[in-house]
Order: sequence, then structure tokens, then C-alpha cells
Amino acid sequence: MNKDKAHILVVDDDTRLRALLQRFLRESGFYVSAAKDAAEARERLKEYKFDLLIVDIMMPNESGLEFLQKFRLESNLPVIMLTAMGETADRISGLSAGADDYLPKPFEPLELVLRIKNILKRTPQIDEELKTKMDLGLCVYDLNKKELHTKQGQVIHITPVEQMLLGILGQKSGQIFTREKLAEMLGAGQSPRSIDVQITRLRKKIEKDSKNPRYLQTVRGKGYMLLPE
Repeated sequence: MNKDKAHILVVDDDTRLRALLQRFLRESGFYVSAAKDAAEARERLKEYKFDLLIVDIMMPNESGLEFLQKFRLESNLPVIMLTAMGETADRISGLSAGADDYLPKPFEPLELVLRIKNILKRTPQIDEELKTKMDLGLCVYDLNKKELHTKQGQVIHITPVEQMLLGILGQKSGQIFTREKLAEMLGAGQSPRSIDVQITRLRKKIEKDSKNPRYLQTVRGKGYMLLPE
């Protein structure tokens, strides 16, 4: 596959629109795969490497917004949301969930192509291994395998919640997350207070001095952020 030719995944339950987008994007010089819903999109993501996703919000069973929220726990790939809902509140919801851009239907296909190209220009081209492995001093966290291990290769046990925390913070390294936002993203009965407990436990596993953390830092009055090497 031509490394300079971006691969795009179109996720939309509208068969006609999905086919039109596939044809137009291919004619515009992209590789294109398609999925009719969130479940099929996850299967495609297991099969291929993509450079950008185009996701419709209004889909059966699992909305595009719900899909995006879960996708952001594992990946930082650019996402453009397509939807018939053009209200400001809907755009804010999509962007807050992690969308890189938002295009209401109906839209001009050429505008979509230009937005795709602009996003891809801004997306840093980083070596795949560097994107998936975080250097935390004494240990390394693999975002794909969700494994924490020492530099010598010894596996360090972490819980599913700790995996999710490292995934959220690692995909947006240097970005501050409030305790409330982390609790919301983790779900499963988490609270701002329980986030503090989880962070304390995680620091004991990744920091040389957990009371003076170098990597998993507290930003006073704002929240937490992860700063890998």
C-alpha cells in the first residue's frame, strides 16, 4: 500500500450515502473502507490501519457519539462527525467527545475532502511504535496491548481501570483531565474521589517516588495529566 495515500474509514448506516462517499473519496485519491454501524467499524479497525474516520452520529443500536467516546479511550486518530443535526449544542457534544471536526448534512463533498486534507496535514506522522508505547522512566506502557512492564520486560500487574486511565491520559499526553471528566469517561460507578484513589495506586506502580511524581502529575485546582518521556 502506498504509504503517502491515506486510508479512511466511513461509518454510516445510510447505504446510499456510504457508497457515494466511498466512490467520491476514492476518486479524490484516498483508500476507503466502510462500515454500516459501530460494531462493524470495530471489526474494520482490527483488520486495517486507518489515518482518519468519518462517523455519522445518528446510527442504530449505538450512536456515533457513543462510539466516539469509547474509541477515544483507545485511539487518537482524527475523527470527522457527519450528522443531520446541525444545532450548536449537537456540535459541542461531538467536539467535546473528541471529534476533530463536525460537518452537518447536507454537505458539499469537496468541502469534506478539504477538511480531511487539512486535518491530515496537522496530524503528526509519528512512528507506529512510538505512538503505541509510552516511556515512563522505569517502565513502559503499551497502549495497544494494554500492558505495563519494566524496561527489562517484567510485566507489572495493573487493573482494567488502571489500563483505562493510562489509555485516556496517554492518548492525550500533556492534556489536563479533571477528576470529574475522568470519572465520567471511566464510568462503572467511578467518582471524583475514587479517581484520586486510582491515581495514587497507579503512581505506586509507575513512579520512582510516588509522593513526588514525575510522569503522572497533579495540576493544582485543575486535575491530572500524564507526561511520558
